[in-house]
Amino acid sequence: MFFSVDQILDSLYQKLGSSQDVYKKTIAPQGKRVGIIFLRSMIDKELFTRNVLVPIIETKEKISLNTFKEKVFTALEIEKVETEQDYIKKIVENNALIFVEGEEGALAIDFENFPERMPSEPPTSAVIQGPREGFTENVKTNITLLRRRFKTQSFRNTQLEIGEYTKTKVSIVYLEGIANKKVVKEVIKVLSSIKIDGVVDSHYLLSFLQDEKEVLFKEVGVSEKPDIVGSKLLEGKVAILCDGSPIVLTVPYTVLEDLQNSNDYYTNPLYASFIRVIRALGILLASIVPGVYLSLRLFHYKILPLKFLITISNATQNLPFTPFLELLFILILFQILYEVSLRLPRYLGLATSIVGALILGDTGVKAGLISTPGVVIIAMSIISIYVVPDQAPQLTVLRFIFLILGGTLGLFGIVGGMIYFINRLASLNGFGTPTLAPFAPRIREDLKDGVAKVPVYDMTTRPKSYNNKNKVRLKK
Repeated sequence: MFFSVDQILDSLYQKLGSSQDVYKKTIAPQGKRVGIIFLRSMIDKELFTRNVLVPIIETKEKISLNTFKEKVFTALEIEKVETEQDYIKKIVENNALIFVEGEEGALAIDFENFPERMPSEPPTSAVIQGPREGFTENVKTNITLLRRRFKTQSFRNTQLEIGEYTKTKVSIVYLEGIANKKVVKEVIKVLSSIKIDGVVDSHYLLSFLQDEKEVLFKEVGVSEKPDIVGSKLLEGKVAILCDGSPIVLTVPYTVLEDLQNSNDYYTNPLYASFIRVIRALGILLASIVPGVYLSLRLFHYKILPLKFLITISNATQNLPFTPFLELLFILILFQILYEVSLRLPRYLGLATSIVGALILGDTGVKAGLISTPGVVIIAMSIISIYVVPDQAPQLTVLRFIFLILGGTLGLFGIVGGMIYFINRLASLNGFGTPTLAPFAPRIREDLKDGVAKVPVYDMTTRPKSYNNKNKVRLKK
């Protein structure tokens, strides 16, 4: 027994909570009732009217679901569904449903349309020369940006739905014949086992792909640029794309990835090697310099040059705070200014950061609350952290840790902390790849694209660190 079209539409309308954006309509071409229902907030009504509604009204063919599918809507993406559960699923997935009086089932027409950002250049991955497009919040667009780079049948895209309420589409992308099948299966297994109410960004998935005990260091790569993700796929990695997020996750991951930049591959290899050394120095400046400065002032001032020691003494002799409290105060002040400028409107954020850094810093020094060397050290540390922006959260935490170690244990605490954290990094082994590869363990072939970079024609093999299948990259 079939319900009438009106009964079906009313039932679906109630199941959807009688939401105001649910559009339902019945028409009667050739005297036979046809029901239509969709979400007007996700579908272009004008486009729907021109491509679906008008052809139904003007058709001379017999009014039936099969006729619509085979003769009327031949150019549209159509699927027949037959259960109420499937009706609801297709509607919330931004499909329009077509019902015909007296016939079982419905036609689901994919008419997805919603505001979308253009694939513009990401703010943290700018290049002087090279591709300037970036991922968007639409997973279909992101897949397209990758597919246009790989005109091969080896491109694989496995799609999952995660989230009880959001039903977020998550795509696992890799190159067949290059990526390690064990890694692919493990990624799919981990993501398939996630039972969560909703996923609104790819970072929701990141913690599931990492070791549960590891909260400080990264074990998953992130990127906003198709050319970077494309190069990682060629190395044998697996990419995870999440609908609603421009951030693409990649595994396996090594720390060396964050020392590299896409601009390195579009410039002179010698210059790229030099810049990577600068980035490595930037990591040291960002993480340990405040702690080292504090330890020298408190415990090891005898090893400082006399003129430097006199300069520091003159600048700090009348301060009301201890050296540790002074640096901590400056560091917290700069961090607050950063958070404020980040969340204020753009035209106010820049002005606030300039006013805070210059006026407050200068006023604090003149008022005798903080010293000039302290401001310089902390400012240098905070600026250096964005030489490697993907490591900014980790380096910020490490800076505080090393500041405490330097203020309590001196240089012995700094050295001990470095040994501990390097050992901890060396123990990480996400998806079968050591995080410190190719340095620990040392993989000679992979050092060609380590801190020093050789020309492309010398990189004849894929990185062995990732245990990929096809080792040959360039045949000579």
